[in-house]
Amino acid sequence: MVELAGVVHNGNIIPESAWIAYINALEKQAVGKGSKEALKQSIVEAVKRRIPKQHFGIFLSGGVDSSLITLLCKQAKADFTCYSVGFRAEGMNDAPDLIAARKIAKYLGIKFVEKTFSLEEAEPIIKEAIRILQRPKEIDADYVVKVGVASVVVAANSIAKDTIFFSGLGSEEIFAGYERHVKATDINVECWNGLRKMWQRDFVRDFTVGKALNITLLTPLLDEKVILEAMKIPGEQKIVGEHKKAILREIAEELGLPHDVAWRKKQGAQYGSRFDKALDKLAAKRRMKYKKEYLTYLLAEREHVEHV
Repeated sequence: MVELAGVVHNGNIIPESAWIAYINALEKQAVGKGSKEALKQSIVEAVKRRIPKQHFGIFLSGGVDSSLITLLCKQAKADFTCYSVGFRAEGMNDAPDLIAARKIAKYLGIKFVEKTFSLEEAEPIIKEAIRILQRPKEIDADYVVKVGVASVVVAANSIAKDTIFFSGLGSEEIFAGYERHVKATDINVECWNGLRKMWQRDFVRDFTVGKALNITLLTPLLDEKVILEAMKIPGEQKIVGEHKKAILREIAEELGLPHDVAWRKKQGAQYGSRFDKALDKLAAKRRMKYKKEYLTYLLAEREHVEHV
């Protein structure tokens, strides 16, 4: 499940209306101009406060979010292992996220476990993600993304022995990491709107996956104090030139991440791990042109098995 104040209560996810009300209340509190130092301290404290007494894992993609969390856990002398996965078919290079994760793991000198999945190994992972996720009303682009993201979590969990993992969820919303933030008239208004939509887009998916895999996802970047401090930062400090999430990248570098790691441009988990490419190739293998066709086929196959 997702360990997240305002989302999970007594082991169950709260209603979407309650989450929206929570964000609306935070928006009223986030007044005045914030400071980088206050934001930095809130992030450090949010990570430290969530460090479990038992051994835990971090899903490391080599992006600024997971790399910063890894750095802070290392500085806190915590007992953890980082996990990274990728897909590679014949003739392909290693997944970009896997290459980046190896680099930061070596730099920090941490315990690191990785696996590259072949096409044959990727299909059972994708089928498991589909089995776990709620059946969609419509097999659209959003569902394709959900399957891709869930597949990365399922794959990483398959090589891990831990039941508690840190996640960088929320960073894209509070620090303006999407293209829609670049196009927005008011960056922070778009950030608040994105936060309100996270229940449907992210929480239901992650809660469902976490519960099915019996794992807990810790989300320090959605800590109430972090949200408030981040949302006091003016939008022009979040998107600077071609760089999204600029304020977070500056903080990460100041805390000790190498410049190239802090400022690395990264795609979504399903793209950086290349599990999205696995969907393309599995669809082509069955002579299907689109990923949606392949997912429709897998859903029909699942329903047939369930009714036998």
